[in-house]
Order: sequence, then C-alpha cells, then structure tokens
Amino acid sequence: MFLVLAVLSPGQGSQTPGMLLPWLEDPALADLVGEMSEAARLDLKTLGTTADAATITDTAVAQPLIVAASLVSFAALGVSPGVTAGHSVGELAALAVAGVIAPADAVALAGVRGRAMAGAAAAVRSGMSAVVGAAREDVLEAIARSGASVANVNSAAQVVAAGTLEQLADLAANPPARARVIPLAVAGAFHTHLMAGAVAAVRDAVAALEPHDPTVPLLSNRDGAIVTAGRDALDRVVSQITSPVRWDLCSDQLATMGVDGIIELCPGGVLTGLAKRELRGVPACATTSPEDLIAARAIAKGLTS
Repeated sequence: MFLVLAVLSPGQGSQTPGMLLPWLEDPALADLVGEMSEAARLDLKTLGTTADAATITDTAVAQPLIVAASLVSFAALGVSPGVTAGHSVGELAALAVAGVIAPADAVALAGVRGRAMAGAAAAVRSGMSAVVGAAREDVLEAIARSGASVANVNSAAQVVAAGTLEQLADLAANPPARARVIPLAVAGAFHTHLMAGAVAAVRDAVAALEPHDPTVPLLSNRDGAIVTAGRDALDRVVSQITSPVRWDLCSDQLATMGVDGIIELCPGGVLTGLAKRELRGVPACATTSPEDLIAARAIAKGLTS
C-alpha cells in the first residue's frame, strides 16, 4: 500500500540549546550545516551546540537556526513525504522539503526574515499571548476589544493574540470566561500590522530567488491551501509576515487529504502535540535527535510497505 505521509516543520519558540549537537556527529550533516552557516551569515554550528537559551531566543538567530535544524533532520531522515507544511518560519523549511528552493536558500531567507522582524519588533513595545480554555468566538471578541490582533489560530482551542504590551495587558485583565491568557517569550507582535517594517527586506530577498514548483503538495499558513506554483509559495512567505498563521486550516487540509502518518522535523514537539488533538488516531513522531529517526522511519515504512 502507499498512504499519505506528512512532514511538518516547527516554528519559532521550539528551539532548545544544543539541538544541533547530536546531528553533527554525521560528517555529511556537519558539512550541510557549514553550507547553511555561510548562507545565513551566522555560525550555526556554535549557535546550535554551545549557545545558551537567551542567545538562541533572539529572533534574528532563532529563525535561521530552527530552519537549519529542520532541514538537517530531514536530510538524515531520508523519506519522501506525501505532503509538507511548516508553522510560521517553519514554512521556509517546508519550501525546501517540497523542492521550491534549496536548503541553503531557505536558511538564508530565514536569516533575512529574522533580522527584519527583530528590527520591526524593536520599533514598538509589543508581544504575544496565547489564549486557551474558552470558545473561539469568545476569544476573538476579547482580542478585538483589547485592540490586539489575532496572530495564530493553531486549533479550535488555541488562539494567539499579538499587540502592544498595553493591549495584551488589557486582554489579560479582561479575559474571556474560563480562559487563561499566557504571555509568550517572543520579542514582538509577529504576524500583525506591527511587522510591516519587515516586509520590504523579505520581499527583496524573495525576488532574488528563482523558485521551482513544489514536487509534493505544499500547504500554506495563510489558508491551508495546497500551493502548486513556486512563485506563489514565495509570495505567501512575504504576506505571512503581517497576516495570521492559520495552522487550524492546515490541520483541516491534512485531515481532508487523509494523512496516515506525521513526522515533525527537529526541533519537534509542538506540531505533534497539536496533531494528536486535531488528527486523533494518526501516528505521529516528533524528531528532536537522531535517536528519533528509528520511530520516524517506522511510520514512513508502515505507509509504504
């Protein structure tokens, strides 16, 4: 039989100190990280092995480092997905998984994106908060009353608001009934109009690339749609900077496609957790180190045997 394997790439906030260390024991993967470091103009080997949590939380560092980790684990995995998607900056890794751009270009673009978004975040005191435990309609109404914006709709039960610190304080003081408002450790109001200052740099970087059309179905954070043209995929990366991540719609699309197995690339965990709630019964594996490749490959083998 041949069923549908989804390969997913996580977004910012999933990084952990030392996450590249076990992968670098493979000389071929170490060489790949070297190529990505040159493309990103960052020492990803050091950042991914010995840098502390505060250093890799910096948006300008976290974004290319996460994309690099995802693509290193994908190279080690050695499977062919039936569909791919990535959350926020993870969509850049998904572009490389789908063959739209080369891995080094994906990491370089993540570097541009990270620096541009860090610059935009520095211009205004802003942040993000998760709102959990209430009906989505009530959450959206509360966010609107506070003046903040919806930045992520990750599932029916998890919405992330973004805005100025004053707006988020108002949301926390006036939450929806039965909801918790949880501040997130991020430096700005990503995926909102407050990131408008980052758009030009990313648009210029995207314009310099010559994309290929995806070789496997590629899902968009904008609306969960299957993207079939490489240029459209890159244009969506630009618009994503100031528009919400609709991971809920990506999950809906995966369900519609009848996905039978999920592998989340390094540094995995968040998307696998969402999948276990939104795509119940579908085998899923989070890849955090080479030790997880056995379980990940078992999922892939089970779909093609």
